[in-house]
Amino acid sequence: MLASTALNLGSLGSCIVTVSAHSCHKPSLLLPFVALPKPFNGSCNSSWKLTTPFKTAVAAVDSSQPAQQQDTEKKKYYFLVANAKFMLDEEEHFQEQLFERLRLFGERNMEQDFWLVIEPKFLDKFPNITKRLKRPAVALVSTNGPWITFMKLRLDRVLQESYEADSLEEALACTPVSLKFEKPEKWVAPYPKYESEWWTPFLPPGSQTSKV
Repeated sequence: MLASTALNLGSLGSCIVTVSAHSCHKPSLLLPFVALPKPFNGSCNSSWKLTTPFKTAVAAVDSSQPAQQQDTEKKKYYFLVANAKFMLDEEEHFQEQLFERLRLFGERNMEQDFWLVIEPKFLDKFPNITKRLKRPAVALVSTNGPWITFMKLRLDRVLQESYEADSLEEALACTPVSLKFEKPEKWVAPYPKYESEWWTPFLPPGSQTSKV
């Protein structure tokens, strides 16, 4: 009885050893099959990497197009225009308004965006305006449209329009003249009369004047 039991246990042990041996060898047999997908994944990654630079290059070309268009776009300028005597000699508060705005820009470190242009050349584009103007004419020009509209309401007797130019030099091109107005015999206003050439700080950069 004991011998039979020992024999059975021995057979069972040999089976376990046999199964264990086979089970130990099976992973080694399966490893090559487990590793097979790696080259496949690698080929996919390689394919993706090869196409990526092409896509990036196309995106770079497309993104540069708006910048080129922006460089070629013309800038818009807004203006008010009237005869020089009204703008520079008769309008009572015009000088104070311009100097106050210039002071504000200086305090806030803002770049000046408004100018006085004597006999501006861009008026040639507006025959309907020039035929209504006494000459010489003076224009208040700015890139700030809402402010020009505000000044139109303040000055009232001026003409308003807008135009486009490729550069600031083109926008502010003028026929330079020096304006000198006669002083009235009697000055009854409680404030002093405008000084001659007070408008010089607002002329376009590099502009020259000559007397008329």
